[in-house]
Amino acid sequence: MQVKINIGKDKSPPTFGFLLDIDGVLVRGHRVIPAALEAFRRLVNSRGQLRVPVVFVTNAGNILQHSKAQELSALLGFEVEPDQVILSHSPMKLFSQYHSKRMLVSGQGPVVENARVLGFENVVTVDELRMAFPVLDMVDLQRRPKSTPLPRNDFPAIEGVLLLGEPVRWETSLQLIIDVLLSNGNPGTGLATAPYPHLPVLASNMDLLWMAEAKMPRFGHGTFLLCLETIYRKVTGKELRYEGLMGKPSVLTYQYAEDLIRQQAERRGWVAPIQKLYAIGDNPMSDVYGANLFHKYLQMVKRDGAEERGAGGLWKPRPSATQSCASILVCTGVYSPKGPEATRPAQDAEEAPFHGHRDFSFSPGLMEASHIVNDVNEAIQLVFHKEGWAL
Repeated sequence: MQVKINIGKDKSPPTFGFLLDIDGVLVRGHRVIPAALEAFRRLVNSRGQLRVPVVFVTNAGNILQHSKAQELSALLGFEVEPDQVILSHSPMKLFSQYHSKRMLVSGQGPVVENARVLGFENVVTVDELRMAFPVLDMVDLQRRPKSTPLPRNDFPAIEGVLLLGEPVRWETSLQLIIDVLLSNGNPGTGLATAPYPHLPVLASNMDLLWMAEAKMPRFGHGTFLLCLETIYRKVTGKELRYEGLMGKPSVLTYQYAEDLIRQQAERRGWVAPIQKLYAIGDNPMSDVYGANLFHKYLQMVKRDGAEERGAGGLWKPRPSATQSCASILVCTGVYSPKGPEATRPAQDAEEAPFHGHRDFSFSPGLMEASHIVNDVNEAIQLVFHKEGWAL
């Protein structure tokens, strides 16, 4: 379906850009939300070009970047370039110190290809590890080996773990990842005492829940991470540690998105710096919390003159002209204005269940959106009105 395009001309280059969530904002499952087509009618000019820089920031990760761009293009009737799409694991490109290590990769879909696109040169899948050590995977009776295989000593040690997205057989992935961590990368041997700190773990997509066609939210990768963390703590008495957590609400993901917005503006020849970002999403914990956390970070850098950091201080982003990041919450996905969180008195807010990741402390203020609107079309209209742009 092709969107009708805006025929007006803009008098001056934009000084703002959009960070658009996908699931629950533009699509529900494989169906486009009608308001998204209206929104892109306003965002696209008569030449089929975006009037302002736009980056699609999703916590999905079980798909290739160019495939997601093609999927969006077909749904929205507008050509989306791969470098306009940020998957949950895209910032892993910055963790070059792990790219040459032998990494166990968990997820589904094109996990090996995704890992290689991110820069990881030597990856082992959970299925490959299971085939090398069949006796490790014992939950499914049908998959248990019929005889005891000979022990292997020719399997190179694993040096780290990549968690790109939710796997299909959770019991297999949970068991084998724990085995790798407890054995220091040699699951065929086992150790008397589990090493701590354990091997490096990089994870993306912390969403506990996400919205598809079903009436109720579905489990996300954050639920899988919660299971993994709980098992590790129960078995060892220690906390599972991450060398990197990315995807919304991580500040690193927003730094990465900001850099792509800036590059997009430069390619279009827009000389005015992008000073404002508007993040539109449906999930208070990932979209609103993340945008507000990034805004807080921008204010800290501006106020204290602090040096900008990314990827655990190993990557230094370019100097930023961005001054603010406003959060806009839509009601077409996870968030519902009729839900308990929308009617609960303010004094009881601390009693609401916290759906965020363990490593992100609950801060009620960061869960409050700058604006709440019905859908993405209303969000675009709101911003264009605030910025004095023609609808």
